[in-house]
Amino acid sequence: MNFDKKYKVYTWKNWMYLHWILNPGLLINELILGQRVPKITLEDQDSNLPKFERMYIPCPHCHTIHDSRTWSPQNGTGFKNWFGLFCPKCKNTIPCLMNFFSLLVLTITFPIWGWFKEYLKQSWLKKQPDRFKNSEIKPYKNPFQGKGWIKQGLMWGAFMFVFMTFIFPLINGSEITWLSVLIAIPIWIIGGLAFGFWTKKILGKRIQKRS
Repeated sequence: MNFDKKYKVYTWKNWMYLHWILNPGLLINELILGQRVPKITLEDQDSNLPKFERMYIPCPHCHTIHDSRTWSPQNGTGFKNWFGLFCPKCKNTIPCLMNFFSLLVLTITFPIWGWFKEYLKQSWLKKQPDRFKNSEIKPYKNPFQGKGWIKQGLMWGAFMFVFMTFIFPLINGSEITWLSVLIAIPIWIIGGLAFGFWTKKILGKRIQKRS
């Protein structure tokens, strides 16, 4: 697809999207929660709104440029997108990126779920139109605003602490020791706060309209 020059195009080459592909903790978001990131995202550079309000997702089938908030927790559509992002305009699926560790798990377990893949996808597709029947872009409250970034950052840090300290070692057969646990606690507290503060700055960032 060709896009208007006012849009900045984000693909897997952008470092934020590489983070989605390479972060092992995000396999939970993809496989369990069904949270997905499209292969192409657009940013309107003619707008001075906060970043999360000027992001758009194009459908490669009908070429509709959707507000990215079409798939959001506020609309009840931010999760359960296991097979991609459903386009409410043409009823097709917008292709998404795949986390490397999600792909690894799916590949290993394919003999179990592969037999039912088509059935599961068709069943999922049938449910999607109802999810978007009365869909509208609702105001989005940035959970990182004010001091919200501290709560969100610590929640993210706690999740990563549990996953990287206990679950990941069980997967790869590493030993879990009291020393590794004690070292991980301050690392993920600091890492969580850094993540929360960084996300607050990114989501609230505004740009000047181009002349």
